[in-house]
Amino acid sequence: MTYVLQALEGATERYYSRKINEFGATPRGVDWNGHESQQIRFHQLAKIIGEAGQEPILLNDLGCGYGAYYDYLNTLGIPLSYRGTDLSAGMIAAARSAHPGADNAQFEVKRTCAGLAHYSVASGVFNVRQMASVADWHAYVLSMLEELDSNSSRGFAFNCLSIYSDLDHQRADLYYGDPMFFFDHCKRHFAKNVALLHDYDLYEFTVLVRKS
Repeated sequence: MTYVLQALEGATERYYSRKINEFGATPRGVDWNGHESQQIRFHQLAKIIGEAGQEPILLNDLGCGYGAYYDYLNTLGIPLSYRGTDLSAGMIAAARSAHPGADNAQFEVKRTCAGLAHYSVASGVFNVRQMASVADWHAYVLSMLEELDSNSSRGFAFNCLSIYSDLDHQRADLYYGDPMFFFDHCKRHFAKNVALLHDYDLYEFTVLVRKS
């Protein structure tokens, strides 16, 4: 791991550990505005799974926080084996505390995915760059997309704040991605079947990468 990557991930871990310590296992604890927008976001990400039927799905949640996406998937009735990883030990402690006895879920302090799965998702992990340069953070995002791709046999999904966000809502410490760039990058490097979702009322986009 390079020094730059170590520095980026160290700063990210400290940022989110502060959030979960301050706000607990709530949307604000993972730096989201509230429950409603969190559910909209999860709905977009879940489209990568589609009609799963009764076949059990193995899923990686990279940057899982306190496990809110696991809770959302359970409301859909999907037969699920869930593996959440997060840089923050505080996040993982909150996830384990919130899900005692969840025999189809595991939560682990880890910077990468837990291993090969059918699908992987990353929600919100690319948004907060803090003091990192745009160039360094952009390179970090691309490296994490490689991580998602290499650990997903059927596909993966991620979201990112959009450069189309209103200028008066943009913050200097956040990363705003170009949705057309990421669509093109995923199309050229990962799979032929790529969907760009930018038609829901949040300042972000979601990319779905489906493998043959």
